[in-house]
Amino acid sequence: RNTTPVDKLQYILLLTEMKLLVLLIISTLVSVESFSMTTKEIYGIPNSGWTSPQWRWGYAQGTGHDCAAICRRQYQTRSSRAELVQNLIEPANDRSQRIPQNFEEVKLVLGLAWQNGRWDGSDGGPGGYGDVLRYMAEAVRYEEGSEEECSRRLVEDMQDRFEFLTDTTSMELREMRCLLDESNEQDMDYVRRKCSGLVLEAMGFIEKGL
Repeated sequence: RNTTPVDKLQYILLLTEMKLLVLLIISTLVSVESFSMTTKEIYGIPNSGWTSPQWRWGYAQGTGHDCAAICRRQYQTRSSRAELVQNLIEPANDRSQRIPQNFEEVKLVLGLAWQNGRWDGSDGGPGGYGDVLRYMAEAVRYEEGSEEECSRRLVEDMQDRFEFLTDTTSMELREMRCLLDESNEQDMDYVRRKCSGLVLEAMGFIEKGL
């Protein structure tokens, strides 16, 4: 039959609605996939990670306590701690070859080191890395936003306090201050790992452990 202008308009509107529906479905699937990719479990323990309600950092029960026990066992020897620091300060060029592969494990090591550092001042004292640990436990500043944004905030906060751990004329401090130069910004995983390694080394992590 002959189509009228009204029929054509209705057809166009129907196509438009179908396209919008397809876009909505795709957007929902991408959001779900993005969420699943950023669920940051540690050591394969379900419901672990700083954003999990079961994490319960600082308590004797919870996935945070379980992961901390594994972490302490993993780095109970000086050689294992020295190897970790070396891997962090000199990350592999290939991201898939970096150890540990999951950066959440590094954040756990940092958290435990800063927790212990309260007792001997190796966390930098008032205004030092105890504040970074508090931000980490609040699971907002380093968890909400893109991976790059969260990594940058963590690096900046660690950079700002590094002078509490080392001499102001040290090579390590100069190296730390250069981490966010434009040449490094394309690989924030490299930057956050190197930053973490410098902090752990300056805290005496290799000698003291967790």
